[in-house]
Amino acid sequence: MLTPALLVQHEVQLVCEMDAQWSYVGNKKQQRWLWYAWLPQLKTVLASTLGARTDDALKRLLPLLKPWNIALYCTDGWEAYQRYLPQDKPLITKRYTQSIERQNLNFRTRIKRLARKTICFSKSVEIHDKVIGEFINRSFFNSSKS
Repeated sequence: MLTPALLVQHEVQLVCEMDAQWSYVGNKKQQRWLWYAWLPQLKTVLASTLGARTDDALKRLLPLLKPWNIALYCTDGWEAYQRYLPQDKPLITKRYTQSIERQNLNFRTRIKRLARKTICFSKSVEIHDKVIGEFINRSFFNSSKS
């Protein structure tokens, strides 16, 4: 299993992609955002968080990435990335976020709450976050997938 300690031991540096994907609770004015870091080489999620599209959500995600030896963050042009990522590590361009954009499509296909036009939506923030969080946990973090 891939662990931060194993990467540090072998001096492996990672290039990860970061993005946010929106959905809503109740109605489209009550937006929720899935923030996550994607490791395209291994096709896995390194860390994720749910929240509003604010700097605070990104600030909650970044400590989860600290144990990983990330050499470069590939992101879109959202200003918060420029403010909070280490100055020498962001690569801000759509050219190198194709893998995470594809994963966004996979999430929208498999989790109907993330679809842009859907009748399947949550009525509470708690249930919304638990459903999406559990899907990511089972898909990427459980060693015994069923």
